[in-house]
Amino acid sequence: MHRQTTTFSRRVNRVLTHRADRVAKAVERRGIRATYRLHDHLLSNRRSRALFEADRPALDDVQRRILGQVEARGFSVATFDDVFGDAAHWAELEAMRDRFVAETEADLAKGGEHVRVRAGKEFVVRLHSYGVELGLDDPWFRAVASRRLLDLANTYLEMWSKLEYVDVWYSVPQPADAPRISSQRWHRDYNDQHLLKVFLYLVDVDADMGPFQYVPGSQPGGPYADKWPWQPLGQNYPTEEELEALIPSSAIEAFTAPKGTLIFCNTAGFHRGGFSTSDPRVLATATYSSPASLASLTVRSYTYSGSLGELDPVTRFALT
Repeated sequence: MHRQTTTFSRRVNRVLTHRADRVAKAVERRGIRATYRLHDHLLSNRRSRALFEADRPALDDVQRRILGQVEARGFSVATFDDVFGDAAHWAELEAMRDRFVAETEADLAKGGEHVRVRAGKEFVVRLHSYGVELGLDDPWFRAVASRRLLDLANTYLEMWSKLEYVDVWYSVPQPADAPRISSQRWHRDYNDQHLLKVFLYLVDVDADMGPFQYVPGSQPGGPYADKWPWQPLGQNYPTEEELEALIPSSAIEAFTAPKGTLIFCNTAGFHRGGFSTSDPRVLATATYSSPASLASLTVRSYTYSGSLGELDPVTRFALT
């Protein structure tokens, strides 16, 4: 969850006018941005970069290919089998998917009163949402907490990263003439510029199912980085017309792909997805970010339920 407000603006709103509340939020926004930059340059990330430099991981050919493509284009595509090569683990993920889909569709058929959704993003039903305890018995959490992916994320970010967010999403099909809202629109994630997000398609995703879309080169350092450039708590939701006037449609990647596809990307670059008009899109997702994000802009979505003493230092750092 991204921080957009704190108790400061909420307290002001109780006693002052709406105009005063706008002023308080503007002051708060400047303070949050300053805090992020402080943690990025001097506090949290400085230590994290030193820890990484003291013990850089050795990557194999698959990891190096993914890393090189994310560095060059902002994204890379692989398969679960490419990265993990574990049929039993994939079977666990499919079983988890089947339980989640069955429970979600049964609840939606009754009116959807108990599904986990966020205000403004009701088109996405979540398996976990926030405040959940997760451990290595969860097959998706076990995958994203593995050194296989942590070493990749840390090398891309050039620091020890935090596993910030872990969940599974069910995108509810929408009417074809419905307007795109929230993350269905082009946007940059504003909580960190040091990001690696992972998506795992748990079903085949075609063009009508809201495939993930990305603008290669829009990540920090890319050729489109100066188009509504990233900043902490930035307002990075241009209209469709504004974005398409500056970035040709031929430059946009749409990820229609079979189940088992893994997408790695820096979502500080422009992306959108989830606008399904046919069948539900079901995927697992996770976000690795810098410590500066958790210190200033982001709330971790879970608490690790296992024993921290049994983890190696890199993994323990990521999960705490």
